[in-house]
Amino acid sequence: MHPEHRPYLRPHVQRFQDPRDPHHGYLVDALRQQPEPVRLPLQEFLWLQWFDGERTLRDIQSAAMRQIGGYLIPLERFADLTRRLDDALLLDGPRWRQRIDHPVREPVCIGCYDGDPDALTRQIGDLFTRPSGPGLPRPPQPDGRLRAALVPHVDYPRGGVSYAWGFKEVFERTAASLFVIIGTSHYSGHRFTLTRKHFKTPLGVVPTDQDYIDRLVRHYGDGLFDDELQAHLPEHSIELEVVFLQWHYAGRRPIRIVPLVVGSFHDATNLGVAPPAFDDIGRMIEALRRAEAQTKEEICYLISGALPHIGPKYQRGRQRLAEAELIHSHRQDQAPMARLEDADLPGYFDILTAEKDARAICGYPPTYVVLDAFRPRRGKVLHYDRYLHPVGFESVSFASMAFCR
Repeated sequence: MHPEHRPYLRPHVQRFQDPRDPHHGYLVDALRQQPEPVRLPLQEFLWLQWFDGERTLRDIQSAAMRQIGGYLIPLERFADLTRRLDDALLLDGPRWRQRIDHPVREPVCIGCYDGDPDALTRQIGDLFTRPSGPGLPRPPQPDGRLRAALVPHVDYPRGGVSYAWGFKEVFERTAASLFVIIGTSHYSGHRFTLTRKHFKTPLGVVPTDQDYIDRLVRHYGDGLFDDELQAHLPEHSIELEVVFLQWHYAGRRPIRIVPLVVGSFHDATNLGVAPPAFDDIGRMIEALRRAEAQTKEEICYLISGALPHIGPKYQRGRQRLAEAELIHSHRQDQAPMARLEDADLPGYFDILTAEKDARAICGYPPTYVVLDAFRPRRGKVLHYDRYLHPVGFESVSFASMAFCR
């Protein structure tokens, strides 16, 4: 490593210290390209304040010498730290630029699912065949009426059976090879974000449909890639659906995806103003309609979203969940699902407005956009479940639904 090298810690890398471990510091990659926190001796951790892209290794050596009162630390110590951080993709430099400029997005959810392709294939198959599952998909009998499905995006051990119920319906009832996946955006403050990257999992790479993306951008306008790294690199709501598509369609027919994530509609529910009245939401709904009208093949929309998230994990200052609150929330879940079964978007929105979206229904924005874009005649709940933390720290509800013409 050249003494004039100027290391730069990436902006999305967060530094923190654990008061229970005063001899070390930790680095966490907000983009999840380094899946585990990186633990550093406190001395090295303190050097990172000078990894700003302006100082050379010699400058950092001099700053560290002044900090500890005149002792000159060998330059190789700083060079070694730089190499280790670069290997971990925590520095902004050629290796990091190669990663983010690559046309294929690397998976970030391995651990939620098995990283070995054969084991992953068995893992997904088990979600269909276990006693609470729907059984393996039968030979398809597409009738052209299924247009969209709502599926969860929780980790597979908690929500896997609900995934299986939703995807079985998709696999049996659509002839589509183009899947427009519209999911919750958990990491970006932008309303809508696309990516042109293809999606990689242990089961292979699924290409994005560049022509459809071109049409969508043309009808929507600028801004859909403004926060692409933050919105898509760490996001799980697209990747977790891609794995199921690969599991079923590999060897059957080639498929493509369109990955779009949607941020909060909290402003709409707070004001009691229907989402399409907001310029960007209205433009996206219209852009989806126009893009589909110009697409000369069948499209299947996948809505990647969950139902309420409640408890102290999601709502600061909340007490741990009591049984009465869990029962009440379970009952509350039934009303919005009933409105969706009736394809009653105004009624669905009225329920969320009355709640002020207090239960953080993260599937609400993508669900609203998709259903307003193609206006189904009806919906059907295929499976409903929820995860309850054993001591009341959180409750997450989720469902699979089908939406038809």
